Amino acid sequence: MSPRLIIGLALAGIVALSAGASWMLAQPRPEAQSGVGATAAEPANDARRRAHREKFFSGDPERDVRGGQEMKPRW
Repeated sequence: MSPRLIIGLALAGIVALSAGASWMLAQPRPEAQSGVGATAAEPANDARRRAHREKFFSGDPERDVRGGQEMKPRW
């Protein structure tokens, strides 16, 4: 590889990284909600998210998975 190509690629990488960093820093921060409704809605939302995660990751407690199953690829 020629030195010009290496320098060009390095400069392009630096420019891309600096553009991404400046874009991330320029994003406006979400404003906090104020009032009674904001504090009451967040715990319910948290509880709903927690319930969804538990349902998604819990699995079937009735199924025996200790022995496993041999994987048989179908190609």
